[in-house]
Amino acid sequence: MSKQELVVLGQDGAEGCCPALLTAPLDEDQAADLAKVFKALGDPVRLRLLSMIASRAGGEVCVCDLTPAFDLSQPTISHHLKLLKQAGLIDSERRGTWVYYRLLPQMTDRLAAVLTRPVGEELPAVVPAGAAS
Repeated sequence: MSKQELVVLGQDGAEGCCPALLTAPLDEDQAADLAKVFKALGDPVRLRLLSMIASRAGGEVCVCDLTPAFDLSQPTISHHLKLLKQAGLIDSERRGTWVYYRLLPQMTDRLAAVLTRPVGEELPAVVPAGAAS
């Protein structure tokens, strides 16, 4: 068996698109693009839908399995799914009368890269409000 090092492809995509918030300021375009994604995630229903899709065994879930989990109409659920799809967080595929949704990990990886503190960087000490100095 060879002991050569394997190179993992596609690992530089998240860091190449935009800097982490703690390493450099975002430019206007980067901020606008990320704001759309955060806006899509800013609704509790959409956040739950994304979580249900991402955590599903097999990596995808039928809309018929998502709708019963909410006290909302099917068109409302479809609207929320459409917004998640427009934000680049999920993708879908129609199979007969049903639509199946799956997570797009590239976007969640991008968000993680933007929000991750650089390795080895110490967090500043935070003194709770009202604490004596």
